[in-house]
Amino acid sequence: MYKANDGRYGTMPYNYCGKSGLALPAVSVGLWQNFGDNADYDEMKDIILTAFDMGVTHFDLANNYGPAPGAAEINFGKIFKENLKPYRDEIIISTKAGYEMWDGPYGGRGGSRKYLTASLNQSLQRMGLDYVDIFYHHCVTPETPLEETALCMSDIVRQGKALYAGISNYDGKTMGEMDKECKRFNVPFIINQNRYSIFDRTVEQNGLKKEAKAKGKGVIAFSPLAQGQLSDKYANGIPENSRLYNNDALQKKTGYDSQRPEQIKRLYQMAQDRGQTLSQLAIQWLLAKGEVTSVLVGVHSKAQLVENLTAVTCPPLTQAELDEIDKIAPAE
Repeated sequence: MYKANDGRYGTMPYNYCGKSGLALPAVSVGLWQNFGDNADYDEMKDIILTAFDMGVTHFDLANNYGPAPGAAEINFGKIFKENLKPYRDEIIISTKAGYEMWDGPYGGRGGSRKYLTASLNQSLQRMGLDYVDIFYHHCVTPETPLEETALCMSDIVRQGKALYAGISNYDGKTMGEMDKECKRFNVPFIINQNRYSIFDRTVEQNGLKKEAKAKGKGVIAFSPLAQGQLSDKYANGIPENSRLYNNDALQKKTGYDSQRPEQIKRLYQMAQDRGQTLSQLAIQWLLAKGEVTSVLVGVHSKAQLVENLTAVTCPPLTQAELDEIDKIAPAE
């Protein structure tokens, strides 16, 4: 029988989501990859329980995480039931809906009452939960009025199926419009989830980060290592066992161009000079941004998890170091 580490709250910092009363760990664990039907169950279990033992209280999922849609929620639900259920009141569980999930007009990309309600009901069943702590609309869907999505979120919260609402992959302008709709229906909208890293400053350019701060919302950053580019294994080029290897489409999508190898090499050297890994440096860079509530890491092993979580114990980056990072990889 699993028993959590008694000292689990001794190291991890916790930050409030904007002006809300909900605090999240500085580093959270996402189950986007490596937790689906193609993963080893014992390894998944080891990662989840190690994370909790090290102070991670937030686990992030979505209806379509798989590769087979729903597989990650099923696996997490089993791990939760067998090990973490006694600790439910210490854990933040989030899931999302918005991307294609099942066949037919009601399971495709959208934000309708029909789709969001059905999807959350399915997610709760897969995970064996009465409620999730945060339910996100996963992506902007212009075909559905924001008013309808916000009203559905309100209903979901009133029904006790979620405690808080969030949005993901919105830009600043649309986030501001959604905030107005959420206020109309008293939706506890507290957090934005967006891609953010040293190599991807989109949230700085599309107004999301600025709008979130102005509206008192939290920001949780996913893909903080830019698909692994901000890790030691990329210091000498793209490794053969990586997702980017011989994948021109993914390289283009992630911005891996002729300048990237030199940028990675210089950032890696900076991390080495500080006595840490490049992954830890990348996570620290995000946490140095006051608007970032939590950094969402996806890992494939316990060793990688521990490396990432240890970032919170590394010496803070100085302003000179932050300036140097911006010189190496400037925002476009």
